[in-house]
Parts: sequence; structure tokens; C-alpha cells
Amino acid sequence: MVAYVIAEVEVNNSEEYEEYRAGVPATVETYGGKYLVRGGTIENVEGEWLPSRLVVLQFDDLDRVKEWYYSEDYKDLKAIRHNAATSKVLFVEGL
Repeated sequence: MVAYVIAEVEVNNSEEYEEYRAGVPATVETYGGKYLVRGGTIENVEGEWLPSRLVVLQFDDLDRVKEWYYSEDYKDLKAIRHNAATSKVLFVEGL
């Protein structure tokens, strides 16, 4: 079953975050993932949720998501994101 990573990201250090942003696509691709949403305009239509940045990734299944997220390939980049931004990240199985 297809799985998604949904991340709400508030960038606190744009210079450091740029290093993360530049390095992550190659790791996503290595694990068979692809970007569905990467930043862009957000328009709130219901409720009070208005993230400053939203990212949605698609992978073949939840196991592949976890392989990517916990991989050595992503480890150092994830540490950069943790320093440069405040994030909320979900793994979701979908259709």
C-alpha cells in the first residue's frame, strides 16, 4: 500500500535549511520516493491550521518510508533539519 510522509516545517535558519533542502531529493529518490508537494502557496479553507511550509512525499509502502527516514543516507540531513527548522512529521498509509 502506498505511503506518504507529510511534514509541516517552520524554517528558523534559512541558510542552514538550504543545505538540507539541496541534499534531500537524492535520498528520497534512492528509496523510490517522490515529491508531491514541496513548499508552495498554502490557502487555509477550514480550521486554524496554516503551516508556513508543507511537504508531502510518496513512497511504495510504509516499510520503504521507514527505510528512508531511518537510513544512514538521511541521518546527517535530518540532523541539519532539526537544527534549522521546527518540524512535525507524519507517516500515513494511503491509496
